[in-house]
Amino acid sequence: MNPVRMYTTQVCPYCIRAKQLLQARGVAQIEEIRVDLDPAQRMQMMEITGRRTVPQIFIGDTHVGGCDDLIALDQRGGLQALLGA
Repeated sequence: MNPVRMYTTQVCPYCIRAKQLLQARGVAQIEEIRVDLDPAQRMQMMEITGRRTVPQIFIGDTHVGGCDDLIALDQRGGLQALLGA
């Protein structure tokens, strides 16, 4: 399974929903980068993605986007393939 990395904050409901969906699809481990604890990480996230909102989700080297993007990918049937499951 491809590794999953997610830029998050503690109280973000979209971050929580994205994690729930990934776990429901068999992801056991998510590398969380908390941008609320480290503002430098938010700057890095913005440089990489061009976005300032969380979550920002990466599966392997692929930037999926935010929670809505993840849900849309799953509904199209592409999430499992990207996860490598």
